[in-house]
Amino acid sequence: MNSLEILETGPLSLIQDLGRTGHLRSGVGVSGAADRRSLRLGNRLVGNAEDAAGIEILMGGFSLRAHQLMTLAFTGAPAQAYRDGIPVGHSSIIVVNPGQVVRLDYAPSGLRTYLTVRGGIAVPEILGSRSTDTLSGIGPAPLKPNDILPIGPTPAAFPLVDVAPVHQVSGGTLDIRVVFGPRADRFVNPEALKAGRWAVSTDSDRIGARLDRVGTDALLQRTDGLELPTEGVALGSIQVPPSGQPVVFLADHPITGGYPVVAVVTDADIDRLGQARPGQKIRFVSS
Repeated sequence: MNSLEILETGPLSLIQDLGRTGHLRSGVGVSGAADRRSLRLGNRLVGNAEDAAGIEILMGGFSLRAHQLMTLAFTGAPAQAYRDGIPVGHSSIIVVNPGQVVRLDYAPSGLRTYLTVRGGIAVPEILGSRSTDTLSGIGPAPLKPNDILPIGPTPAAFPLVDVAPVHQVSGGTLDIRVVFGPRADRFVNPEALKAGRWAVSTDSDRIGARLDRVGTDALLQRTDGLELPTEGVALGSIQVPPSGQPVVFLADHPITGGYPVVAVVTDADIDRLGQARPGQKIRFVSS
């Protein structure tokens, strides 16, 4: 079987596809890539099905050795990649010969770079997915040096373009669209969510983007201190604990929660939040 060898993983590298659907009633969340759009783009570049598994690389600092001729692409956070020390393009097709080493620098903006390989990463599926869910522990373990990853059969489809003309991942203030509810009535001032800016906290991870208030704008205030019965929460839900500092649920979020959800981020903007770095500013706007 074709394979590649992991040499360096950076802060955290995980195998991700588009997640495991259909298991919420069993308490299993979807998980999958935090930036689904970038994973899909990488798979299209190398001719895979959009849901093929790739590697989600946090910040960069990653390298691998090819064991045979392989075609790969890096998408998402625009870290510079090198093939045997020679720079290669981002969001483009990279052909690697047996024994060659591909290394990824740390990204100047964005948070997660995606490596897709023609054929996909072919570790065994668990509940229909190869994703690593960091909350439940379901799926492959985080990658480590010397791991050998199997690559699936070469797909019948051929890559259609050499380079994808995509917008750069922004390091500035992100305008994130929201729809208020379902528990906006549990706040004295729900509109405070859209006032001023918030900053992504260093406590953020794949479970949620925790936000700190920037400046002197008001925090969200709940109408009372009563807890809600636990209820289902969706990807992008903005849950507000008693501190008034919101948490936006990302890919590995719990499937239920007891704090009120003041609003939900539109699905189209979830991927942009998945690329927001700690300290980056967020401004919520109406959908």
